[in-house]
Amino acid sequence: MPSITPQDAAIIEVAGGVDTHSDTHTAAVIDQVGRVLGSERFPADAAGYTALLTWMRTFGRLVRVGVEGTGAYGAGLAQLLRTEQVHVVEVDRPDRKTRRFQGKSDPIDAVQAAKTALAGERTGTPKRRDGRTEAVRNLRVARRSAVDQRADAQRTIKTLIVTAPDELRERLRGMPVNALITTCANLRPDRTDAASPATTVKIALRSLARRHQQLTTEITDLDDLLDPLVAAINPGLVAANGVGTDVAGQLLVTAGDNHDRLTSEAAFAMLCGAAPIPASSGKTSRHRLNRGGDRQANKALYRVVICRLRWDPRTHAYVERRTKDGLSKKEIIRCLKRYVARELYQLITTPNDHELAA
Repeated sequence: MPSITPQDAAIIEVAGGVDTHSDTHTAAVIDQVGRVLGSERFPADAAGYTALLTWMRTFGRLVRVGVEGTGAYGAGLAQLLRTEQVHVVEVDRPDRKTRRFQGKSDPIDAVQAAKTALAGERTGTPKRRDGRTEAVRNLRVARRSAVDQRADAQRTIKTLIVTAPDELRERLRGMPVNALITTCANLRPDRTDAASPATTVKIALRSLARRHQQLTTEITDLDDLLDPLVAAINPGLVAANGVGTDVAGQLLVTAGDNHDRLTSEAAFAMLCGAAPIPASSGKTSRHRLNRGGDRQANKALYRVVICRLRWDPRTHAYVERRTKDGLSKKEIIRCLKRYVARELYQLITTPNDHELAA
């Protein structure tokens, strides 16, 4: 698409949009009435980010830039734009109806991102990626992967035991998990007899058990890093009833370092998928379950509720009262998640002593 440089580029206000990819970013610039001034493709590296911003500013005063994927391919560009004091907004991808009528290409998506940023529809404030919460996210990514792989190794061990020879199956069946892993890791199969199914099942069990032990050590090492880091970021959140390092870490990652982007506790609840969605029509007035939002944050709230259902007297009283009102246990848990989101939002957004000192 050819560039159309306006005559009064120094005085007009323009908005930009960027469609991000792993190797290249496609940028577009529009004026305040939505007319396309130009589009261009730039490499996705530090030099390309600088060239993109310089190119956008040739059209006029850049008021805002809409970027797709500020938490993925657009993270580096978003960081540069913030450093250069450019207002960055994160835009959703175009809806399917718009794409059916307009088609799909990188310049079209970039123009649509610019128009969305200019209109302020379906936009959000990007998370910052240069603080301690980002460090927590990185550690949690590694820990979650290790936990998933360890669980997969444990399931595979139990599956192999089902089809193992009778003597080995009877020996291993019914063992506690820790004893099972230790026993399988200490098996001494004859490697020269690898053609025998009875030998190879022992080799496989030993390999999986040692992998399980290695992943357990890795998870413990990551926990040793996460515990003091999360407590230093927000000790009040970690100390809340039913909240530990894992739950607090997830909620901090969901909120981000710049948690001021959350305008209210209702917005935080919506982000966590704990806010009911209105579904009323005509004489019918009701709400439906919110299946959107950050599902890991929703899971964290659920864990807090389950813990409080067992130990918290206030939660016991609330459950008893709502049960008399005719609510089911599932409905009560949904209500409790909403209340927990409200309480924890206050803890997340309240600056602690370490933040004030910094």
